[in-house]
Amino acid sequence: EEEISQFERLFSNLNQASLKREPGSLSSAVFLVAGTTVGAGILAIPAVTQEAGFLAAAVTCVFCWLFMVITGLLIAEVNVKTMFELGSGGVSLVSMTMRTLGKTGVQVACISYIFIHYALLVAYVARSSDILSHLFGSPQWETASLFTLLFGSLCFFGSQQVIGAVNGVLVVGIIASFAALVVFSTGDLHWDALLKANFQASPSSIPIIALSFVYQQNVVPVLCTNLEGDLSKIRTSIVVGTAIPLVLFLVWNAVILGSIPASEMGSNTASSDPLQLLRSTNEVV
Repeated sequence: EEEISQFERLFSNLNQASLKREPGSLSSAVFLVAGTTVGAGILAIPAVTQEAGFLAAAVTCVFCWLFMVITGLLIAEVNVKTMFELGSGGVSLVSMTMRTLGKTGVQVACISYIFIHYALLVAYVARSSDILSHLFGSPQWETASLFTLLFGSLCFFGSQQVIGAVNGVLVVGIIASFAALVVFSTGDLHWDALLKANFQASPSSIPIIALSFVYQQNVVPVLCTNLEGDLSKIRTSIVVGTAIPLVLFLVWNAVILGSIPASEMGSNTASSDPLQLLRSTNEVV
């Protein structure tokens, strides 16, 4: 009679120097997904959803979140299956694409991967250097170099534990500053402004909202390796890790759109960027 066994993991993460097992933690995996998902796209959500209104935007956010969760889970399934076939961890996007789509698929995937991440990298370095320039009064090329060297060195030389710890601190910082923003802004909240729902205007906001939930291609393979192919933990980290940004996006959009009176929603000032309007009327923000 054939005996079927289930294993908690496909392999063990071993430290090459000490040969000790160093498994990734579920909490670090959740923070990794959340930290990757929460990005600059959140700043643009109020501007692209103000015409649709908060209720319609909330439905669109939940729809995009479900789509991105499902695609992330599917990529995880392919990654773990490829790990099982190869007998090792560290399966990259190239390995998965080669197994499923062949050489042509690999070329398309690599070009797309390099393009979107190079564009994102340029955007983040440029925006971060701009913030640091205003903070320290230094030329932008100096702050861009400082930002790149600091975080580039951390990613290149840092261990899995160090990078996970730093990422966890940054995610906690995001949540703390976000909570402070909500506290300072809810005093001027106009509840009637949150009742607006124009579903015909929702489709135009989908590209920005969907981009705000991007995490799959550069995080899921890392999750599968860090969690040693444990599908239960991988699925939990993806669902919980993306649910945190979903809550942040919904609350953020409610605070920004709800701070603008319904009478001003159609004005030229509000239609440009609701966030800028809130900043101009609230020094704390």
